[in-house]
Amino acid sequence: MKKSTIILATSLLALSSLVSADIYLKETFSDADWEKRWIYPEKSDNLGKFKVSAGVFYADEIESRVIQFSVKHEQNIDCGGGYIKLMPPTFDALKFNGDSIYNIMFGPDICGPTKQRVHVILHNKYHKGKDKNKQIKKTIVAPADQLTHLYTLILKPDQTYEVLIDNKVEASGKLEEDFDLFPPKEIEDPNAKKPEDWVDLVEIPDPNDTKPLDWVDGPSTIPDPSAKRSEDWDDEMDGDWEPPQIPNPDFKGEWKQKTIPNPDYKGKWTPPLIPNPEYKSEPLIHAYKSAYIGFDLWQVKSGSIFDNILITDDVESAKAFAEETFVKFHPDSKNDLPPIVEQDKDKIKVRDEEETLSDSASSSVSEETPSPSASSQTKQGKDEFDKLFEDLEAEIEEPPKRDEL
Repeated sequence: MKKSTIILATSLLALSSLVSADIYLKETFSDADWEKRWIYPEKSDNLGKFKVSAGVFYADEIESRVIQFSVKHEQNIDCGGGYIKLMPPTFDALKFNGDSIYNIMFGPDICGPTKQRVHVILHNKYHKGKDKNKQIKKTIVAPADQLTHLYTLILKPDQTYEVLIDNKVEASGKLEEDFDLFPPKEIEDPNAKKPEDWVDLVEIPDPNDTKPLDWVDGPSTIPDPSAKRSEDWDDEMDGDWEPPQIPNPDFKGEWKQKTIPNPDYKGKWTPPLIPNPEYKSEPLIHAYKSAYIGFDLWQVKSGSIFDNILITDDVESAKAFAEETFVKFHPDSKNDLPPIVEQDKDKIKVRDEEETLSDSASSSVSEETPSPSASSQTKQGKDEFDKLFEDLEAEIEEPPKRDEL
C-alpha cells in the first residue's frame, strides 16, 4: 500500500479577494521550528511524514570548488610542508592535530632534492575502509625556491579537476580516474573457469630437433688414464685404490631440445570482466561540505609566508583574484629574478614566525568566512643555514628585486 504524506498549515485563510499586497503565508522551511507551524492529521496506517531535505543536488554543489593561496618559502626550505586543509562542519578546532579528519589537503611538500611534490589529497566520502584519504596518482612537481608561488585547485561539477601553479595548469583529469575514490567499475568474474582446451603454452619442443649421435652428456669426469698406483699403497691399510678424476674432454653438457613458437597458443587466459556490484557512481564527488581551513605543518626550519587565501565556487572570481594579487607582480620572466633574502613585512598578512621551539609542531585553523583568516605553525630545529643567510645579506652590495607577495 502506498503511503501518502499529508500536512496542513496551522491556520488556513479563506481569501475571497485580494485588495492589497499583504503576505498571508511565507514558508521557507529554513529554521528548526518549521514543523511546529504545521499540523498533521490523525495518524493512520498509510500516513507518511514530511522531512526537510535539499534533494540529491544542492544549489552550491552544482558549482565548482576552488582553493587558492600563495606560499613563499623565504627561509629556503630544506624539508617541510606548505599546504592547507579544509575540514568538515563537525571538526573541533580546539583539538586540531595531524590525525584530524579533513576533506581536502592541498599544497606543496618539499624535503630535499628528491621530494618536491604538490599534494592533492581527497577524503573518500564513500569508502568503507580505514584508508579514506586518497592521494592524486599523478606526480606534480613543486617549485623549490624562495619566490612566492600561487597554488590553485579547481574541482568541477563534471567530475574533473585542475591544478594550477602560478596560474598555469600543471595537472588535470577526471577525479574518478586519478583518485582511488571508488571500487573499480568492472571485476573479474569469480565464477569463470579456464576452458579445458585453452592452450597457454607459449613455446613447444621442436619435433624436428633430435639429439646428435655423438653427443656426450655424461659423465662429466672420467678416471685419469695416466694415473698410477703408488708402490707403497697398502689395500688393507689404505683401501681399494682408485685413479683420480679429471674432466671428461668429450663432455658437452645436458642436451636440450630446441623450442619453437606454439602454433596453438591462445595467450594468457584471464577471467572475463563483469560489472562490479560494489561500484556506485556518485554525481557529487567534487562537493565537500567544509567549514574550516587550517594549517597543519611540519617544518625543520620556519619562515614560510602564506597569503591571499581564497575559497570560492566561482572560477572566474579566482582568476580575477589571482590577476589582482599575483599575476601583475609576476611576469613570465619570473625565473630571472634573483633569490629573495628580504621581505617587506608590511605586505605580509600571514607569516610563519621564527620561533625558538625545538622539535615541536603546532596547528592552526580558521572557520571559513567570505575572507578566511589563517595562521601558521612549524616544527623548528636548530639549523646552521640561518647563519649562512646573514652572511649572504652582508655580501650583497645592492638590494635584490623583491618578490611583492
